[in-house]
Amino acid sequence: MTSLNRPARLNRVALFLLGLISLAAGGFALATHFGRLRVVDPSATLVTGTAAPPTWALYVTAGTAVVLGLLMLRWMLAQLSPRPRTRAWRFDTEPIHGRTELAADVAVAPFAAELRTYPGVHTARATLAGTREEPTLALVVSVTEDGDPTTIRERLDLDGLPRLRQALDLDDLPVVLEFRFTTGVGPRIR
Repeated sequence: MTSLNRPARLNRVALFLLGLISLAAGGFALATHFGRLRVVDPSATLVTGTAAPPTWALYVTAGTAVVLGLLMLRWMLAQLSPRPRTRAWRFDTEPIHGRTELAADVAVAPFAAELRTYPGVHTARATLAGTREEPTLALVVSVTEDGDPTTIRERLDLDGLPRLRQALDLDDLPVVLEFRFTTGVGPRIR
């Protein structure tokens, strides 16, 4: 499966390179400070002829560097996980008698399996995110070269999504649909 989302790939590569450069710069600074590298004298001032900065400035600089490093790490981790977060849905009609929980991934597994059987669909992934009160369905459908996204969308609107809403007992289910295209063709009947 080839990805047509080249900006996302470029984003991930740029983040990876930025992370490597940051790690190398930090490692160089630490190795120089502790005397492992003799490139720069660790006791020399950064700018000649000036006094050392106040202690609070060093703490602020270190704190800012740690916060920026953690934010960059969070950004890089977000690039690895494009799926929305799923939750367990609770059905608390009578809390005295107990509660029923339904894992969102389990709820859409049969729907995703049915979607894979549609003509022209190579693979399909469904993620049900949000709470039961405000759900969102995210679909990533990989379409073969001979597949028609319009036909797949019409079948979803007329057949698949109404049955899923009925199974989940929902009046409204917002859907985010992403089509991806493969270079292969689907199975042909001769």
